[in-house]
Amino acid sequence: MDPSADTWDLSSPLISLWINRFYIYLGFAVSISLWICVQIVIKTQGKNLQEKSVPKAAQDLMTNGYVSLQEKDIFVSGVKIFYGSQTGTAKGFATVLAEAVTSLDLPVAIINLKEYDPDDHLIEEVTSKNVCVFLVATYTDGLPTESAEWFCKWLEEASIDFRFGKTYLKGMRYAVFGLGNSAYASHFNKVGKNVDKWLWMLGAHRVMSRGEGDCDVVKSKHGSIEADFRAWKTKFISQLQALQKGERKKSCGSHCKKGKCESHQHGSEEREEGSHEQDELHHRDTEEEEPFESSSEEEFGGEDRQSLNSIVDVEDLGKIMDHVKKEKREKEQQEEKSGLFRNMGRNEDSERRAMITPALREALTKQGYQLIGSHSGVKLCRWTKSMLRGRGGCYKHTFYGIESHRCMETTPSLACANKCVFCWRHHTNPVGTEWRWKMDQPEMILKEAIENHQNMIKQFKGVPGVKAERFEEGMTVKHCALSLVGEPIMYPEINRFLKLLHQCKISSFLVTNAQFPAEIRNLEPVTQLYVSVDASTKDSLKKIDRPLFKDFWQRFLDSLKALAVKQQRTVYRLTLVKAWNVDELQAYAQLVSLGNPDFIEVKGVTYCGESSASSLTMAHVPWHEEVVQFVRELVDLIPDYEIACEHEHSNCLLIAHRKFKIGGEWWTWIDYNRFQELIQEYEDSGGSKTFSAKDYMARTPHWALFGASERGFDPKDTRHQRKNKSKAISGC
Repeated sequence: MDPSADTWDLSSPLISLWINRFYIYLGFAVSISLWICVQIVIKTQGKNLQEKSVPKAAQDLMTNGYVSLQEKDIFVSGVKIFYGSQTGTAKGFATVLAEAVTSLDLPVAIINLKEYDPDDHLIEEVTSKNVCVFLVATYTDGLPTESAEWFCKWLEEASIDFRFGKTYLKGMRYAVFGLGNSAYASHFNKVGKNVDKWLWMLGAHRVMSRGEGDCDVVKSKHGSIEADFRAWKTKFISQLQALQKGERKKSCGSHCKKGKCESHQHGSEEREEGSHEQDELHHRDTEEEEPFESSSEEEFGGEDRQSLNSIVDVEDLGKIMDHVKKEKREKEQQEEKSGLFRNMGRNEDSERRAMITPALREALTKQGYQLIGSHSGVKLCRWTKSMLRGRGGCYKHTFYGIESHRCMETTPSLACANKCVFCWRHHTNPVGTEWRWKMDQPEMILKEAIENHQNMIKQFKGVPGVKAERFEEGMTVKHCALSLVGEPIMYPEINRFLKLLHQCKISSFLVTNAQFPAEIRNLEPVTQLYVSVDASTKDSLKKIDRPLFKDFWQRFLDSLKALAVKQQRTVYRLTLVKAWNVDELQAYAQLVSLGNPDFIEVKGVTYCGESSASSLTMAHVPWHEEVVQFVRELVDLIPDYEIACEHEHSNCLLIAHRKFKIGGEWWTWIDYNRFQELIQEYEDSGGSKTFSAKDYMARTPHWALFGASERGFDPKDTRHQRKNKSKAISGC
């Protein structure tokens, strides 16, 4: 065997590897490259999975592998509180809310909408990470207050302007609290609802349900508008704390189904931000109307919301909406049935809600009221105190001979159907268009009214300046002015109450706001019946009295017509408000011909201090000379009337029908003893023996007449003027 052949056989594989070494190198290179690519892919997938498992809020805080302590609070950078207020209530709430937000170590700004330009600045809230709070009040006819008028106008126009679109405010977070009065049912909290709707239409995100404060203490969910705000504020602060932590907290709307809370199923933190925003936009497209009628986004049931938040065929959309509306109708019918059942139960048990709530009782007690039962009150008039000291009586003393120190001012109904701008009780009393409260008996009301009045008189015993004889007389009530507050004629047992007064030999002076014509027609005889004629045109009456009735003008006219057929003394009471109702002379003259009253009292409005319920200021109070000029011009338009009396101290004049001027002398005073005799004869005859105003008139003393040097002040008394006050302009 050849040894060289064996050597070749052993070396041939090595030679082959050497010859093909480049292919081997290439294979190794490709393998290493593939291994590196595989490792990169694995690491990339692992990083993506890690990012998905970490909430986006936490990712935003991650910077190069460590958490930045300086940026841990970027979920909420601050709170901006916008307010639109007419009387200061919303502004006060803004201050209270700001204090609560400050306690969370968040910067806060309070902004008057009157000084805010949404066209320039509202878009900034999209990226500011602020939470914007809007506290807006609803004013007359459901319109915004003057300070919020431009903001609301801009927001409304932007919401329907295609150039802005549905994503204009996408990213902005907001909450709304509205201030209103449910007595005006047709536009209760309308401004708050609109602001909420318009912001939503522009793509802003509502962080919590809209709050609705109610000035009507009877219907308020928490007893007062202040309590309504406190309840909403507590929820808002809780929601704000959740937002600070990066949580997407959503309150449960009590629509949980199958044992699962929809609040946790939907909108949870596990959803990506982009996915949530896409669903929200789709939600806006598929339910264009529903959110506007709700105070939150929680009106829909869980199944319906799930259907709307997912992809829906156009063909199926109608079925889904029909199902939603059907469920809503069934819910309303169920609530109506349950409400009817509750009302039946209340009627059977004779248990209705008391007019005076704890909050209302506290407010009225602070104002000096002595409250009686569940809906009545009595208070000592300042003229009663004045006459006890011999410092003069009220204008009724000058015009009609009332002994002011023996007059009890009371009401069997604290509720009223108007919210007049010059209400001297600052609208702390409830409002309503019908009696819907628990009712006390007239015997109890009168008994406690007299007792409370006497107790207040007793407090003046031994007070310096109080005349002993008048103190003793004051302990016996001789007159009752049913004009304290509210609408006495609303009380269902007003006729029984009047009869009880007359049985006690107490004269009756009843005032009504001309919104209950049927009750005026059915009213038993009173010593003197007043109707407040605060304006002479429909527009001015609506502006000044702010009535609750939609047909307020027709009711007003019908009340004047009902007054015309009354046989006893009737009076129009005109309250002049400068720049509001002093230029309507011809219209006033027409109203006089409609009701043909015996007397017309014309009085300048009394300014009783700043009120959160009225924009009235001292600028609206006419001077006494201006009232005299108005009366002179009015008398020229009503030929059957003349100026009879004047009470300068009260800024008031009396126009009387000429039938009370006998033999050149005025007989505007009342013979109270004769009235008691006539009313007794009327009652004994079962109402068949009637009498008229001229049957119990008395001659007016010279000092009370218009033009007398005393200007209506009784010379028996001593006029007392406060220091540094040379002229009385308001009659307060």
